[in-house]
Amino acid sequence: MLRRMIRQIAPQFFTTDLPATLAYYREKLGFECVSTWQDPPVYAIVTRDEHRIHFRCAKPPTANPGKYDDELLDAYLFIDEADGLYAEYAARGVEFTRTLGDTPWHSREFVVRDCDGRLLAFGASRD
Repeated sequence: MLRRMIRQIAPQFFTTDLPATLAYYREKLGFECVSTWQDPPVYAIVTRDEHRIHFRCAKPPTANPGKYDDELLDAYLFIDEADGLYAEYAARGVEFTRTLGDTPWHSREFVVRDCDGRLLAFGASRD
Protein backbone atom coordinates (compact mmCIF):
# COMPACT_ATOMS: atom_id res chain seq x y z
CA MET A 1 0.00 0.00 0.00
CA LEU A 2 1.26 3.46 -0.93
CA ARG A 3 1.61 5.71 2.09
CA ARG A 4 0.06 9.09 1.50
CA MET A 5 2.34 11.86 2.73
CA ILE A 6 2.06 15.56 3.22
CA ARG A 7 5.22 16.87 1.63
CA GLN A 8 4.86 20.55 2.41
CA ILE A 9 2.43 23.00 3.96
CA ALA A 10 2.24 26.57 2.72
CA PRO A 11 0.53 29.16 4.90
CA GLN A 12 -1.66 31.76 3.24
CA PHE A 13 -1.27 35.20 4.76
CA PHE A 14 -3.56 38.13 4.01
CA THR A 15 -2.19 41.57 3.23
CA THR A 16 -3.61 44.94 2.26
CA ASP A 17 -0.51 45.97 0.27
CA LEU A 18 0.87 43.08 -1.77
CA PRO A 19 3.77 44.99 -3.43
CA ALA A 20 5.02 46.19 -0.02
CA THR A 21 4.69 42.71 1.47
CA LEU A 22 6.58 41.14 -1.45
CA ALA A 23 9.34 43.75 -1.16
CA TYR A 24 9.68 43.08 2.58
CA TYR A 25 9.90 39.29 2.17
CA ARG A 26 12.43 39.69 -0.67
CA GLU A 27 14.63 42.41 0.83
CA LYS A 28 14.41 41.59 4.55
CA LEU A 29 13.75 37.84 4.79
CA GLY A 30 15.47 36.66 1.59
CA PHE A 31 12.46 35.08 -0.14
CA GLU A 32 11.98 35.09 -3.90
CA CYS A 33 8.63 35.81 -5.56
CA VAL A 34 7.84 32.94 -7.91
CA SER A 35 4.32 33.86 -9.06
CA THR A 36 1.73 36.61 -9.00
CA TRP A 37 -1.82 36.61 -10.31
CA GLN A 38 -3.74 39.41 -12.01
CA ASP A 39 -2.62 42.93 -12.80
CA PRO A 40 -2.27 44.57 -10.36
CA PRO A 41 -1.41 41.43 -8.38
CA VAL A 42 -3.94 40.16 -5.85
CA TYR A 43 -2.19 36.87 -5.03
CA ALA A 44 1.46 35.86 -4.88
CA ILE A 45 3.77 33.06 -3.81
CA VAL A 46 7.24 33.51 -2.34
CA THR A 47 9.80 30.79 -1.71
CA ARG A 48 13.01 30.24 0.20
CA ASP A 49 14.81 26.91 0.54
CA GLU A 50 11.97 25.06 -1.22
CA HIS A 51 9.30 26.35 1.18
CA ARG A 52 6.49 28.63 0.12
CA ILE A 53 4.28 31.27 1.63
CA HIS A 54 1.18 32.45 -0.21
CA PHE A 55 -0.15 36.01 0.07
CA ARG A 56 -3.60 37.27 -0.83
CA CYS A 57 -4.93 40.83 -0.85
CA ALA A 58 -7.86 41.27 1.51
CA LYS A 59 -9.60 43.90 3.57
CA PRO A 60 -7.87 44.67 6.86
CA PRO A 61 -8.80 42.25 9.66
CA THR A 62 -10.73 43.40 12.67
CA ALA A 63 -8.36 45.03 15.12
CA ASN A 64 -7.25 42.84 18.02
CA PRO A 65 -4.63 44.91 19.84
CA GLY A 66 -3.91 42.30 22.54
CA LYS A 67 -3.26 39.43 20.12
CA TYR A 68 0.52 39.58 20.43
CA ASP A 69 0.78 40.33 24.15
CA ASP A 70 1.41 36.63 24.81
CA GLU A 71 3.46 36.18 21.64
CA LEU A 72 0.71 34.30 19.78
CA LEU A 73 2.63 33.30 16.66
CA ASP A 74 1.35 33.37 13.11
CA ALA A 75 3.92 30.82 11.93
CA TYR A 76 6.83 28.76 13.25
CA LEU A 77 9.60 28.06 10.74
CA PHE A 78 11.92 25.14 11.46
CA ILE A 79 15.47 25.97 10.38
CA ASP A 80 18.82 24.17 10.38
CA GLU A 81 20.92 26.83 12.12
CA ALA A 82 19.62 29.89 13.95
CA ASP A 83 22.72 32.01 14.56
CA GLY A 84 23.57 32.56 10.90
CA LEU A 85 20.00 33.36 9.87
CA TYR A 86 19.62 35.73 12.83
CA ALA A 87 22.81 37.55 11.77
CA GLU A 88 21.56 37.76 8.17
CA TYR A 89 18.25 39.25 9.27
CA ALA A 90 19.88 41.66 11.73
CA ALA A 91 22.12 42.95 8.91
CA ARG A 92 18.99 43.54 6.81
CA GLY A 93 17.32 45.57 9.55
CA VAL A 94 14.59 43.06 10.42
CA GLU A 95 12.51 43.90 13.52
CA PHE A 96 12.86 41.26 16.23
CA THR A 97 10.28 40.87 18.99
CA ARG A 98 12.42 38.20 20.67
CA THR A 99 16.16 38.06 20.15
CA LEU A 100 18.15 34.93 19.50
CA GLY A 101 18.34 32.57 22.45
CA ASP A 102 18.06 29.05 23.78
CA THR A 103 14.68 27.82 25.00
CA PRO A 104 13.67 25.31 27.69
CA TRP A 105 12.22 23.14 24.89
CA HIS A 106 15.71 22.56 23.42
CA SER A 107 15.63 24.91 20.49
CA ARG A 108 17.56 28.03 19.56
CA GLU A 109 15.15 30.57 18.18
CA PHE A 110 14.09 34.16 17.57
CA VAL A 111 10.89 35.94 16.60
CA VAL A 112 10.42 38.47 13.78
CA ARG A 113 7.57 40.96 13.29
CA ASP A 114 6.95 41.24 9.55
CA CYS A 115 5.78 44.34 7.65
CA ASP A 116 2.11 43.45 8.25
CA GLY A 117 2.59 42.83 11.99
CA ARG A 118 2.67 39.02 11.88
CA LEU A 119 4.95 37.19 14.32
CA LEU A 120 7.19 34.57 12.72
CA ALA A 121 9.30 32.37 14.97
CA PHE A 122 12.44 30.75 13.53
CA GLY A 123 13.84 27.81 15.48
CA ALA A 124 16.59 25.21 15.23
CA SER A 125 16.88 22.12 17.39
CA ARG A 126 19.75 22.16 19.90
CA ASP A 127 19.87 18.35 19.98
